[in-house]
Amino acid sequence: MRSITKMVIVGAVAGTVAVSGVVGAVAADRTAAAPGGTAAAPKALTADDTPPPAVEDFAYPGADQIFADRGIRLKSGDGHIVLVPCAPGLLEVDARNMAETDKVGGGRFCFTTTGTSGRLSLELPSTYAVSTSDYSVHLVMVNGTETKIHDLKPGTWNKVGELTDPQQRPFTLMEITTSK
Repeated sequence: MRSITKMVIVGAVAGTVAVSGVVGAVAADRTAAAPGGTAAAPKALTADDTPPPAVEDFAYPGADQIFADRGIRLKSGDGHIVLVPCAPGLLEVDARNMAETDKVGGGRFCFTTTGTSGRLSLELPSTYAVSTSDYSVHLVMVNGTETKIHDLKPGTWNKVGELTDPQQRPFTLMEITTSK
C-alpha cells in the first residue's frame, strides 16, 4: 500500500514540476518579448487568426488541368463519377471535333462510378454517342436554350445529341447521373 501511495505522490510532484516548467517558459517568452521586460498581455484572437471553415464546394479535383489537357470542363459532383483512362466496361462518352483539343482520347472520354449512384456536372460540346456500363445513365444536354434529356439503359450503345436531333444540331453534355 505504501508503494502505491509513494507512486501517486511521485507522479503528482512530477506532473506539477512539468506543468510549472511549461508555464514558466511561456511567461519568460512573454516577458522577453514585451517592451520594458514586463509580462505581455495575451493577444486577443481575431477573425484573421482563425482558420477558414471546412466547406466542401464539390468542385472536381484537377479540373483546370484536365480542361487544358483534354478540353472537357469537369465542374462539380458528388465524387462518385470519375474520369478514367478508357477500358471495356466503363461509361464512354464520345464528342466530335476533339482531335486537336483532346490529345489523350481524341474526343473519347470514359468514366467510372463508385458506389450505387453518382452525379457529375460538366461541359462537353458536340457529344453524339454514349456507351453505358452496368449503370442506368441520365444525361442532360443543351443547345442554346433547348434542353434534351436522355435516359439510357445499362450495357447499351446510344445515339445522343446531334444524332437524335432532326436538324442535326450539336448539343453540349451538361450533366451525367448514374444509378444501379
